[in-house]
Amino acid sequence: MDQHDSRPLAIALMGPTASGKTALALEWAARIGGEIVSVDSALVYRGLDIGAAKPSRAELDSVPHHLIDIRDPWQPYSAAEFANDAREAMAAIAARGRLPILTGGTGLYFHALLQGLSDMPRADAGLRAELAVEAEAKGWAALHAELAHVDPVAAARIHATDAQRIQRALEVFRLSGRSMTEWRRRPGPPRPPFRVLKLVLAPCERSTLHERIERRFDLMLEAGFLDEVRRLRELPQLQAHPAPLELPALRAVGYRQAWEHLEGHTDPATFRDRAIFATRQLAKRQFTWLRGQLDARWFDPLRARPELETALALFLNGPPAAPPAAADH
Repeated sequence: MDQHDSRPLAIALMGPTASGKTALALEWAARIGGEIVSVDSALVYRGLDIGAAKPSRAELDSVPHHLIDIRDPWQPYSAAEFANDAREAMAAIAARGRLPILTGGTGLYFHALLQGLSDMPRADAGLRAELAVEAEAKGWAALHAELAHVDPVAAARIHATDAQRIQRALEVFRLSGRSMTEWRRRPGPPRPPFRVLKLVLAPCERSTLHERIERRFDLMLEAGFLDEVRRLRELPQLQAHPAPLELPALRAVGYRQAWEHLEGHTDPATFRDRAIFATRQLAKRQFTWLRGQLDARWFDPLRARPELETALALFLNGPPAAPPAAADH
């Protein structure tokens, strides 16, 4: 650890879904005087509780949490907005003499906060509406083909059915005449005002994570996940929306599959299989992003708990002082 770096400390607990980040964050926050800043694009939305694995009311009350339940599901919330809100929350936590613990699995949010986003054009509601009309007429595959022409790097990264990201990439190009790839290659902002310990929680065996995902989803079903989605479907703002499943909130894993099931498109077994498969695919994408975090340390939370505790202690307290040299006789 750099002894000359006087920036306040923060911890980032990253990892794929269902890897145990929330439990460890709660434990550490209670023990070391921390406050949790959620880095999860589903937890920002009110009403997305069971399916988003939102901490329980008892957990939320046991430790201060930030950036949970700050938007309604029909309201937009960008990565840039998250980064600004998270920086403000972290500064306030540090001013109270406490430790910010960043916890979640949304890579774009972590990137926006810790590496910064290029100063690309902000969202434009009018242009987004135009793109939605075009997609309705031609299909998102056609817009993806257009994206491949103007930004082949982004098109190779974005799936042809990923409406939200296709829309954003075309929006950036049409507003600025520059591709999103060009914007991202521009020099980024200076380093963040915190010194951050990046820890990735990830079971060594992928099958272990798959089992955790399946078990957690079944517990969600038992807890009333489908009733939660029924309540969302009854909200007047979502009923009035022309394409509710294109909203970022309802693109959260599990919610789209539940919504379509309640519309009668799938039977219960197929719905369960599709939701679990979608969650595994999310974990796969998260692993891909995490492998690019070269300054992060990886730990299997089931096997390497002592090593995790050592990493925390060294970060907070520094390495132990070297013993004094023996006297020369």
